[in-house]
Amino acid sequence: MSPEKLDLLQGTLDLMVLQTLTVMGSLHGYGIARRIEQVSGNGVLLNQGTIYASLVRLEQRKWIASRWGTSDNNRKAKFYAITAAGRRQLTADARYWERLKDVMERVMTMDKSAEGADA
Repeated sequence: MSPEKLDLLQGTLDLMVLQTLTVMGSLHGYGIARRIEQVSGNGVLLNQGTIYASLVRLEQRKWIASRWGTSDNNRKAKFYAITAAGRRQLTADARYWERLKDVMERVMTMDKSAEGADA
């Protein structure tokens, strides 16, 4: 794996999909994947199997809903939209990841001078 591409932690792709649908509105799977890649500065590259596995999982959990429509290039495509349950899950997940980010930041920036400060 190239050092430029990030391995996603479990649950992060689902969170990215929910956030993308919240911001962008209804999109087809290819559009969701390309938007995530674009926003990540191509740090996250998604293949078709990865994005569709996430979409199936999110739809089974009723966090997104789908409908068939026509894409910009006039092809039949399944469009996905976030549901009310998905918005609630996004809020909960975002809080969790914010807490985890804060903890990781504290751990990664600790220095030796802080040693024993809480002892």
